[in-house]
Amino acid sequence: MSEAKSAYAQAGVDIEAANRTKGKIKSLVQSTFNKGVLGDIGGFGGLFAPPWKQYKDPILVSSIDGVGTKLKLAFDTGIHNTIGRDIVFHCANDILVQGARPLFFTDYLALGSHDSAVVEAIISGLAGACREIDCVLLGGETAEMGDFYQAGEYDLAGSIVGIVERDRIIDGVGIRPGDVVIGLSSDGLHTNGFTLARRVVFEGAGLAVGALFPGSQHTVGEEMLRPHRSYVAPVLNLLDQVNIRGLAHITGGGIWDNIPRILPAGVDVVLQQGSWEIPSIFGYIQEVGGIEEREMYHVFNMGIGMVAVVTESDADKTVEILCQSGENAQVVGRVAPGEGIVRLSD
Repeated sequence: MSEAKSAYAQAGVDIEAANRTKGKIKSLVQSTFNKGVLGDIGGFGGLFAPPWKQYKDPILVSSIDGVGTKLKLAFDTGIHNTIGRDIVFHCANDILVQGARPLFFTDYLALGSHDSAVVEAIISGLAGACREIDCVLLGGETAEMGDFYQAGEYDLAGSIVGIVERDRIIDGVGIRPGDVVIGLSSDGLHTNGFTLARRVVFEGAGLAVGALFPGSQHTVGEEMLRPHRSYVAPVLNLLDQVNIRGLAHITGGGIWDNIPRILPAGVDVVLQQGSWEIPSIFGYIQEVGGIEEREMYHVFNMGIGMVAVVTESDADKTVEILCQSGENAQVVGRVAPGEGIVRLSD
């Protein structure tokens, strides 16, 4: 048996090293457990009992995503404890727009070669993010795949399941002309547009990851690795006090593609330019890369990580509640008659 394991390790897969790492990360994973978890780590599937009795007509909502080429920044900087936060918060925000509260998360991590310290850092980020949004890290898979990935490289994906009462699902069908659009500020690039951002910053500008980012007190690596912001707690709090007609998470496809996903027929969203602060990193990328404004809004979040659509009478209350929850929120536009697109107004 030991010879077989040694041969497998020589071929590029070290089972024993992976098992040792599993032992080290066990406490991290268990730190996210709540009374819904049945059983312990190590089973072939994670068992979870949703709080059905708290709901009259519960609906499960799921989403899956990856971190994309932002991972290249983690490889280049050696910072691996923020990538887990990215994927958890990205997925949680995706189901949040339908009003869902997260229940559990599962991850898939594939590495070129097993590095215990790297795996522990990634899992610590996953577990910390799950604890912040009261979500169980229910299970995961770690695969050593030297034939697919270079040594020191990996890929990370994750899936989340949440729950919402059927009559509280947010789907945007009630959005009407005259409604107000509230923007919740992003923390920078989040997890989208990194293929373009990296090309501009590293190839176009010739910056190194350890150099100071122009106009910032942070290095290029630190600035670009800022984790994806979670809107779970403030928005769930808002849902208990305001009738939100629509929510959109501004991710891949930027503002142009994501807001129209929630619009019913016959309406547009008109965003007022200058009504929110656009982080300097976007201006830098646009200037150095010579990128047209429309493409910037099609690739990046441009400083808005999520939008909420509410009635005009609820607008001030919505901004106040979000700001009291620690968000930088402001009115950024209105709903107008149209054909389901986003327009910018001076």
